[in-house]
Amino acid sequence: MSETAARTVSLVVVDDHPVVRDGLRGMFTAAPGFEVLGEAANGVDALAVVERCDPDVVLMDLRMPGGGGVAAIAELTRRGARSRVLVLTTYDTDSDTLPAIEAGATGYLLKDAPRDELFAAVRAAADGRSVLSPAVASRLMTRVRTPAADPAGTALSAREREVLVLVARGTTNREIAAELFISEATVKTHLTHVFAKLGAKDRAAAVAVGYDRGILG
Repeated sequence: MSETAARTVSLVVVDDHPVVRDGLRGMFTAAPGFEVLGEAANGVDALAVVERCDPDVVLMDLRMPGGGGVAAIAELTRRGARSRVLVLTTYDTDSDTLPAIEAGATGYLLKDAPRDELFAAVRAAADGRSVLSPAVASRLMTRVRTPAADPAGTALSAREREVLVLVARGTTNREIAAELFISEATVKTHLTHVFAKLGAKDRAAAVAVGYDRGILG
């Protein structure tokens, strides 16, 4: 058996559904070569658990009350955490996939992935190799080959898209600041840029334009 195959890979599981966390913990605990060190129910708690446990891989859900996955991935990247993040979610829309990868995720799998594929993906992530589910890889290739039709200078940045997605969900500036680990003043600055780029006068108009241009799925 090779050294890579023999090495035990440590994990932290992040998902807001207890049943999902229990299922993943049980699955990896029963499989040879894996060790689950901890779990968290949202992105904010995940940061503390990852800092304490220092796992090889973080299995990260994206949409979670109390702190989303993309913001947590970005913060882990900013902190220089050695843990690789493998996104495991039910969502494969551009508004979820692209920000997660831009934030620093090593891989992106959907929750319907077969067990063996998930095991292989976790090992690959631990080795620093990128893993994308076929559906996600196809979307990214399409996005790369078909650039957005926005005129130069009007495309939203990854963080501006994150803010707009949260605005579309009815999230307040204070809640957005907490979820993205930024100040309310920074949120307002991002919104000012979003309004200017979309030619919108307020939040509702920005959301409407976002859906019209396909920025919001």
